[in-house]
Amino acid sequence: MGLFNKIKNLFKKEIEEEEIEEEEVIKEPVEEPIEEKKEEPVEEIKEEVKEEIKQEVKKEEKPKKEDKKKEVKESIKIYEKGLTKTRESFVSRLINLTNKYNKATEEYFEELEEILIMADIGVNTVMSFMDRLRQRVSEEKIEDLNYLREVIVDELFIIYVNDEIIVNKINEAEKKPTVILFVGVNGVGKTTTIAKLSSKYHDECKKVKMIAGDTFRAGATEQLREWAEKTGATFKGEKEGADPSAVIYDGLEEALKDGTDVVLIDTAGRLQNKVNLMKELEKINKVIDRIIPGAPHETILIIDATTGQNGISQAKAFKEITNVTGIILTKLDGTAKGGIVLAIKEEVGIPVKFIGLGERKEDLQVFDIEKYIYGLFKDIM
Repeated sequence: MGLFNKIKNLFKKEIEEEEIEEEEVIKEPVEEPIEEKKEEPVEEIKEEVKEEIKQEVKKEEKPKKEDKKKEVKESIKIYEKGLTKTRESFVSRLINLTNKYNKATEEYFEELEEILIMADIGVNTVMSFMDRLRQRVSEEKIEDLNYLREVIVDELFIIYVNDEIIVNKINEAEKKPTVILFVGVNGVGKTTTIAKLSSKYHDECKKVKMIAGDTFRAGATEQLREWAEKTGATFKGEKEGADPSAVIYDGLEEALKDGTDVVLIDTAGRLQNKVNLMKELEKINKVIDRIIPGAPHETILIIDATTGQNGISQAKAFKEITNVTGIILTKLDGTAKGGIVLAIKEEVGIPVKFIGLGERKEDLQVFDIEKYIYGLFKDIM
């Protein structure tokens, strides 16, 4: 099976197998024959210098490879741990379904359909998925249900990719600063997610500025100010009730003067009054573009994964009122319905750029569909 075996081999090897590090041999240049000289002490020093150089090169190159492997392994483990609730619920039911039936009957398909809907993949997404699955079973005459599980993994991957080039990286400006605007309803983890991103950028030695554009919610400005201090970012905010566009204008002016690399802008999440929010976001976008043409470079919608289908509704609503370019899905570790990742892409058409799989800053991971599929199905791989 294409994708199933690819992911299984790719990630299981990283986690479970003992890796044997092959020492890199640094080839010495072949020296041209020269007339023999009797300056042996000098030759000995020369050999010692060569050996020192070889050792220094090894010291510099080896940590880079080891750090990269360690980073990949840590990322895979975070996906595994963060998707535990979904995996235990979803995959155990899938295994039980396979054990219950001898072949893919209509009853099998109906129960599979229910399992997928319970995983929050979404009714519309599940319906189209089931149509494709039935067609493949018929055309390929699939009878082995263990093999069919592999087909299911492949088809779930296809739902997300859909012959598109998936871009999960933040779009960075050619000329600094990169401006990222954050939208989302209150309570989805917007402020803490901004803080985690700020910390990540700080670790990359980038100068970050947070701008408190949510002047509506009580305490929002002070909360963001505290996170700016903790993550080493500069901060711009005003008192509650101030005009958010004016605050953002001043903050961007400062960012241009102080050499900021990345600007993270918080906004209010009053979705219950979409007309007012739309007007506010329109004004904010105009102000940003006036100060930094072409910005914001990303408009990121934060969604709480534990809200399930309500999160899909939020995505659709925000897509109507502003140009959302990516989604960060928080609290994915806190739900057994991690299938929402697939539903968002299928029903809203906006790529998931980061997922939150825990409280630590390391738990905010760049979304990787292959690691996601592995974290979801590792128990049957």
